[in-house]
Amino acid sequence: MRIGIIIGSTRPGRVGDSVAGWVFGRASQRTDAEFTLVDLRDYGLELLNEPIVPGAANRQYENPATRRWSRAIDALDGVVFVTPEYNHGVPAALKNAVDLLYPEWNHKAIGFVSYGADGGVRAVEHWRTIVANTLMQDVRAQVSLSVFLDFENGAFRPSERRDGELDIMLSQLVALTSALKTLRG
Repeated sequence: MRIGIIIGSTRPGRVGDSVAGWVFGRASQRTDAEFTLVDLRDYGLELLNEPIVPGAANRQYENPATRRWSRAIDALDGVVFVTPEYNHGVPAALKNAVDLLYPEWNHKAIGFVSYGADGGVRAVEHWRTIVANTLMQDVRAQVSLSVFLDFENGAFRPSERRDGELDIMLSQLVALTSALKTLRG
């Protein structure tokens, strides 16, 4: 099983890459799945630039960046969104990345690692309703990082309990990803 850890922010000066690095480091110690980092910055996705809606496009996208993104997501069996919370909601870059595709997300498990003033919990609640429409299944456990408690002078320093929370979420994600395999064909 291949699980992608998607860095959900493309902002200059973002902290998402350090959070995703921590997730990847912990995940890489596991032997029950293969984990890979996926950075939205590497894809140069434009805002909703496909003329055919993803559900009808049948993976036949006009934009080369969308085709690359499609192949990257198709290669995954499950995902972790490392998501900031912006203005009590989801980040636009990651929302656009989700909206550009449809069948590539179907029947995949998803887990969330969020960060923000209140741990990014509102973004995760938005994500849970958004990904349900793409036929993704979310795990119950999540990691919610506080910019006040898990960061020091802008540098990511997770609290002691965060490793255990991440391990629980990843265990649930691996189990659900495995269970959904027959639906992915």
